Amino acid sequence: MKRHATHLFLCFVTCYSPFVTRAQVTGVGPVAITVKDMDRSLAFYQDMLGFRLVADTELLGKEYEDLEGLFGLRMRITTLRLGDESIRLIAYLTAGGRSIPEDARSNDLSFQHIAIVVRDMDEAYRLLHSHGVEHVSTGPQTIPADNVAAAGVRAFYFHDPDRHNLELIWFPRGKGQAKWQEAARSANLFLGIDHTAIGIASTDSSLAFYRDILGIQPKGESWNKGAEQEHLNFVRGASLHITGLRTDAGPGVEFLQYLQPGPGRPYPQDTRADDIWSWQTTLYTKDVSTLFAKCAAGGRTLVSNGLVVIPDKKGRHVKCFVVRDPDGHALLITEKME
Repeated sequence: MKRHATHLFLCFVTCYSPFVTRAQVTGVGPVAITVKDMDRSLAFYQDMLGFRLVADTELLGKEYEDLEGLFGLRMRITTLRLGDESIRLIAYLTAGGRSIPEDARSNDLSFQHIAIVVRDMDEAYRLLHSHGVEHVSTGPQTIPADNVAAAGVRAFYFHDPDRHNLELIWFPRGKGQAKWQEAARSANLFLGIDHTAIGIASTDSSLAFYRDILGIQPKGESWNKGAEQEHLNFVRGASLHITGLRTDAGPGVEFLQYLQPGPGRPYPQDTRADDIWSWQTTLYTKDVSTLFAKCAAGGRTLVSNGLVVIPDKKGRHVKCFVVRDPDGHALLITEKME
C-alpha cells in the first residue's frame, strides 16, 4: 500500500503505543494566538472567517505572571468560536513583543497554523482574495487522483494581519472526519477547526514527548512531496514526514517534519509569551500534578514558575502550567472544570 497521503488528510487508523498505559491528556482545547492589535484581529477573524466572539476580558496579577513567565503583564484575551472549536487571541497591553520576521518560512520550527474547514473552497478563496489577504500558497491546491487516501482534498495557506499562518481545507465526500460532511450541509462557509500543525525537527523526539509523556496517541502518518505540496507550503522541493495525533476531544495535532530541504530556522530560545510568533495550545488533563512532575523530571523547558493555581470565573481554583515541547512550541496544560 502506498504511504503518500498528504497532511491535508490523514487516514486516521488507530495506532496504539506500547509506551502508554492510559491517556494523560484527555482533550485539545483552544489554540491561543498572540496579536498586536486586538481590534484589528477581531475584525479579521469575525468578519472574514466567521468566528463568533464569546468572551473578552483583561487579566493581570502575579499568578498570570508566574503562568506566562512574564513580569508585569496585563493581557486582553478574547475567545472566539467556530463550529465546535474555539481559539483565543491574546494582546499583551503592557509589553508587546517582537513581530514575526518578514522572511519566515513554512519549514521554520516556529511554524504553527490552524486548519479551518470550509464548505466551498472556491467561494472561500474568492472572499479572501477580494479582501487582499496575503497568500502563502500560490492558490488553492488539489491533491491529485494518484494519492488515493487524499484525492480531491483541497487546501490553501494564507496570513492573518500579524502574518500568522492559517489554512483553509475542504474535504470531498469520504474524506476527513464525518462531522465535516454533516457540517457542510449548513449554509455556513467556514465550519470549524480540524487541527493545528507545528513544525518539528524530529518525529521521534516529538513522539517521545507528546505520546510517551503526555499520552496523546498517533493516528496516522504520511510522506508528502510533489508540486502540490511545494505550492501549498511555498517551499521549493518540499518533502515532509507528517504525523497526525488526536485525543478524545478537540482538534488534532499534526507534526510537520521537513525531510527536504530540512528544518529551517530553530524556534528562538529567547521567545517570550508576548512575541507575536508565540502560540499556545491548550491541553486538558485530570492530573496536572503528575504531568508537571514528569515534565520537570524530564528536563523539559518550563515557561511557568512552578505549578500555578488560577481562580476561574466561578471562584474555583484550577491548576495549570506552560511547558515547551522539544522544538519550542508552548503548551498550556490545565485541568478542565466540568
